[in-house]
Amino acid sequence: MVRTTLGVVIGTAASFILFTSQAPKIKAAEDVCQGSGKVANLNFTVKDINGKDVALNAFKGNVILLDFWATWCPPCKKEIPGFIQLYNTYKSRGLVVLGVSVDDSTSDVKKFMTQFKMNYPVLIGHDRDDLLQAFAPMPGYPTTFVIARDGRICSQHTGFLPLEQFEKKIKALL
Repeated sequence: MVRTTLGVVIGTAASFILFTSQAPKIKAAEDVCQGSGKVANLNFTVKDINGKDVALNAFKGNVILLDFWATWCPPCKKEIPGFIQLYNTYKSRGLVVLGVSVDDSTSDVKKFMTQFKMNYPVLIGHDRDDLLQAFAPMPGYPTTFVIARDGRICSQHTGFLPLEQFEKKIKALL
């Protein structure tokens, strides 16, 4: 009798902990990504920095941080180390960071990637007006999108944004 009662108490406590630990996460995700969020058009294949085709729709089901940037952009230089940190911290939980360089020189981008030790995929967005238009308007660089697992664009930000603000949004969606 004691063993059965103890099992029920432990099972009930475990269910309570599981339920309550998930409830704030769901609420936070709703706060970050409203139901009316536009669905991101990920039906593009883009070359990466090494000339390999990358299908954006292969990342559906993950939380995606999609950053349009350039090597000559001071706020981009300030923001990218934070994206490296976010990628390292959350990739195992389903975060994908994709950088889309709008530079016209791949060699400049490769040098930049080496200098900043970028470890996430960098795609070539130069001369890809179709891709840029799919995520328009982009009033400047960097312009960064946070896309939920269901494909909704949860936020779009142009200019520098501190790491902590991106992290808060990403953690809510993971």
